[in-house]
Amino acid sequence: MEPLHQLLMLSSLLLVAGICFMPQVLAAEQDKVQIVHYQPEQVHLAFGESVLEMVVTWNTRDNTNESICEFGIEGLQQLAKSPHGPTAFVDGGAKKATQYIHRVTLTKLEPNSTYRYHCGSQLGWSATYWFRTQFSHSDWSPSLAIYGDMGVVNAASLPALQRETQRGLYDAVIHVGDFAYDMCNENGEVGDEFMRQVETVAAYVPYMVCVGNHEEKYNFSNYRARFNMPGETDSLWYSFDLGPVHFVSFSTEVYYFLNYGVKLLTKQFEWLERDLAEANRPENRAKRPWIITYGHRPMYCSDEKEYDCDGKLETYIRQGLPLIKWFGLEDLFYKHGVDVEIFAHEHFYTRLWPIYDFKVYNGSAQQPYTNSKAPIQIITGSAGCNEQREPFSKDLPAWNAFHSNDYGYTRLKAHNGTHLHFEQVSDDKNGDIVDSFWVIKDTHGSYGTVD
Repeated sequence: MEPLHQLLMLSSLLLVAGICFMPQVLAAEQDKVQIVHYQPEQVHLAFGESVLEMVVTWNTRDNTNESICEFGIEGLQQLAKSPHGPTAFVDGGAKKATQYIHRVTLTKLEPNSTYRYHCGSQLGWSATYWFRTQFSHSDWSPSLAIYGDMGVVNAASLPALQRETQRGLYDAVIHVGDFAYDMCNENGEVGDEFMRQVETVAAYVPYMVCVGNHEEKYNFSNYRARFNMPGETDSLWYSFDLGPVHFVSFSTEVYYFLNYGVKLLTKQFEWLERDLAEANRPENRAKRPWIITYGHRPMYCSDEKEYDCDGKLETYIRQGLPLIKWFGLEDLFYKHGVDVEIFAHEHFYTRLWPIYDFKVYNGSAQQPYTNSKAPIQIITGSAGCNEQREPFSKDLPAWNAFHSNDYGYTRLKAHNGTHLHFEQVSDDKNGDIVDSFWVIKDTHGSYGTVD
């Protein structure tokens, strides 16, 4: 047989074989992709309606039709399911990428116990993680890590937070807005990567959050879908009790993105009035003396870059909407005796003197944070992102007590009803403490009436 004829016959055989075999290859690849897409990822925790409830959230690419969590103290002998299965989330980007969000609430947990858990469905399971429950009463001392403005790129604080979480240093983490930079980017893939990165923190301790300006795209849809905080407000505002502290989370963004409607702003303000009034009742102050709020954009800061944060123009959240001055939060927080207000947004750390209406109200010259006569504000937005650091003003305002440009995060230990301790950890200095101070209060309550 001539070589040319042999070559033609071989080509024909290969073509036939390819045609016969290709559907099997495609089917096999399709099956393989489906199996991968059923696997849980981006696992994270949040407190439920009490510290003895834990909400487990995770994602899958395809619909598994069920959401199951197996958990227990001695083994995975208990089971909790979502009654409705996963919820489809469609990103607002051009690709309209779809994924499925799973939420399961673990209830009636035993206090002061270590639980192991995994989550998924009959089509695929996560690794086994663990968390430790706390006490529902107020007579214990919780420890928290607090920070804002951490992205996928340049997440300077993440390695230390991962290590310290695994060592059991924290009872909860508070992320004060601005995630991933941005969760909506690349059709939501940047948000997916961020949630994978923080899983080594958020799958082990409650990861409590508030919304920032970088979550605004598509009416905050990525934030609303991915996080599940207490209450029924899409995680935009809520509160929870932990030890001797009543924590209050709120959205500063309802003051700035009015294109989504004024209703969110008014509903939040009304809720804040009710929640703070209840927390400030004498019987509740006796049980949980401290009130700590957190929201993304600060009332005061030391940065000339932002028009809404230089002390020369009024901030909307401080005094209220322009011209009409309605819904300002400084008077509300002052009236109900908020002890500490935590913010982020500016990519640095600042500790302020106790402040109200641009005036400093220290407890005394020698002990400014002992029995202070106004709330104490902290800005902690230096966990690291692709926008890098931000400069301070050349002439720092009188309310600036301490500032640091280092990447880092804040630690809080609520020792009891009279003593809080704060530390600022520097990533630039390999974990050194660059700021440390006590907040001491013998009595808690309103600072006075507001005209």
